[in-house]
Amino acid sequence: MQHGARLAVSVCGTLLAQLGAEVALVETPGTGAANTLRRAAQVRGKRSVTLRPDRPPDRAARDALMRAADVVITSSDASPADEFRAQPRQIVCDITAFGASGPLLGLPYADALVQAMSGLADTTGNPQDAPTLIGFPFCEVSAGIYAAAAIVTAHRVRRTRGIGQSIDIALFDCAFGALPTFLPFHVIGKPATRSGNQHSLAAPWNAYSASGGWVLICTATDEQWRRLCGLLGREDLARADGFASNAERVARRTEIDAILQNWTRTLTVRECIEQLSGVDIACGPILTLEQLQKEKNLAHRGMLTPLDDPASGKSALIPGSPLAAAIPRLAPSLRVPQPDEDRAYLEQLIASRSAARAYDGGRDGGQAGSAPPLQGLRVLEIGQYTTAPLVSRQLGALGAEVFKIEAPGGEGSRPWPPVQGNRGYFFAFSNSDKRSIELDLRNEGDRVLFRKLLRKSDVLVENLKPGSLARLGFDANALRSLNPRVVYCGISGFGMRSAYPGRPAFDTVVQAMSGIMDLTRANGVPTKAGISAADILGGEIGLLAILAGLEMRDASGEGDAIDVSMQDAAVWATSYLWLDAPRERSVMVRCADGFVCAESDRARLASLPGLVVQATELTSSLSRNAFVEAAACAGIMSAPVLTVSEAALSPQAMARQLIVEKSTPDGRKWPLLNCPLRLGATPPAVRRAIGELGEANEEVQLALTLESA
Repeated sequence: MQHGARLAVSVCGTLLAQLGAEVALVETPGTGAANTLRRAAQVRGKRSVTLRPDRPPDRAARDALMRAADVVITSSDASPADEFRAQPRQIVCDITAFGASGPLLGLPYADALVQAMSGLADTTGNPQDAPTLIGFPFCEVSAGIYAAAAIVTAHRVRRTRGIGQSIDIALFDCAFGALPTFLPFHVIGKPATRSGNQHSLAAPWNAYSASGGWVLICTATDEQWRRLCGLLGREDLARADGFASNAERVARRTEIDAILQNWTRTLTVRECIEQLSGVDIACGPILTLEQLQKEKNLAHRGMLTPLDDPASGKSALIPGSPLAAAIPRLAPSLRVPQPDEDRAYLEQLIASRSAARAYDGGRDGGQAGSAPPLQGLRVLEIGQYTTAPLVSRQLGALGAEVFKIEAPGGEGSRPWPPVQGNRGYFFAFSNSDKRSIELDLRNEGDRVLFRKLLRKSDVLVENLKPGSLARLGFDANALRSLNPRVVYCGISGFGMRSAYPGRPAFDTVVQAMSGIMDLTRANGVPTKAGISAADILGGEIGLLAILAGLEMRDASGEGDAIDVSMQDAAVWATSYLWLDAPRERSVMVRCADGFVCAESDRARLASLPGLVVQATELTSSLSRNAFVEAAACAGIMSAPVLTVSEAALSPQAMARQLIVEKSTPDGRKWPLLNCPLRLGATPPAVRRAIGELGEANEEVQLALTLESA
């Protein structure tokens, strides 16, 4: 049952409906009165009942429906449900701004203010200008996806152990967990802030003007830099002092950007992309929401679906289900119910559920234990940078045994600065609860070991360039023949089933080709979200798809091949804004000690004492805290824009233990990100930092030898 005003609640319910759950949506009179397409998009595939909680009969009907549900999704800070008490074996997921603990408990902050408080806002935009909000409600969408993943995990626990549990999902936790590219600088005491369309850890990486528009060019390795130099006819730069290594290039990014800009301005956007793609350099154009309606890869993957509202007769084209595009056997319902259309059906459901529970005596069929939800499962990851590593990091925190398979020399981000010893902090943040195995899958001996591992594993997740694993002899059919029960998930920029076969893509390219940069503008210029928003969304959808795939595997006995496209996930995340949805009115104010984000328009803020309205920005002589207090007195909600370090050291982050410290066998202590999936009865736990390259090779080889004997 879905009951809550937050967008995250709707996102969670929609994803569960796409996975086949029967989702009952409680609407209040007026929410569907206009029969808008916006309402149609949020209720599609769900059951509708209209209730007025101020009327005792309707309140009783709502409470009865909540008691009868297997799962209740709510947002207690925005939509209190009186004194609802969970039933035995029931799963209750509460999605709030700050979670069920910490000094900010209960504050019903909207997405923009959470972006400000979590450090997200300070990572987006140009360093000389005011912070920029991500142009769609990232915190709400991320929390909704993680909530759905937590519910599927809790369903597994109830199915196997007979217990229900509460789930605590905080927008703040999810937002803070999206900062692994910035937290390394906090760890070493260096400011981490906005860098426009550049990347804080890699260069060259930026948007460059070309004839007819903008083109994104992204590199992350020295080999990619050498290929790019060859294309530019500047082989002399490939190994020149000050340019040869990524760390050197980050320090000289201004010079490198000027070199690339001189090249792109002589070409059209299309010519740039054709030439860059020819040498396997990630690139792409910046597309508007309108242009996305004709984007050929979205059409190729069936991600553009018609939305018809039977009540108003209106129709529109909107993004479809990223889960259905990833798991072909899913067929989400496209039914749009009229307001209150399903009241009789749901009343019958309540009666049947109540009778069944009375017969059962309401007994809890099992007991909570200390075992984590995914204990006993083995996961193999062939991942790099963010998407696949995010998936397996969360699976590891949920109790799965995770082996990270790295090519000789290790994953590309292992040495990304800043480092401790021979490992970078970004790599550590992205790869907790894993053990490294070094394998060269071009070598037959190592392929034999990989086959043995795969036969004993439940999940394989990878984010290699599409087709890379198949060229090594491990396409989906080969994987199925080796282990019919394995859940295989490939995550890529445009999907394995793509109109751009083999095309590489980094996060920024997908942000450009999904509408995120069109929606996120700094002084009118399309700007990437500072965090790796497309990577993170692709990883979160991959996590949910794998958890659902494991449930389907256990029911059918057969594994699955899951094809996650980051573009699908990112476009779907912006779909709320495809239908002219009202956006939050949020304004940045420059104060004496930083910035404040206020939920207001400029005209209303102008009435505050000491505020100076300028052409490009608002300024105040007050401190951030003093301005927030003054705004509150005027009935305006606002929040200080915290830096990444301020957010990391904030009382809320400390209370929620969003960073935990673990040691490796060499005695080094590593800060790690906690898991945002807070399950009450079977909580996840971050247990270890990843160690040296190949740390598990000898142990795994011995174990597999003994198993074969």
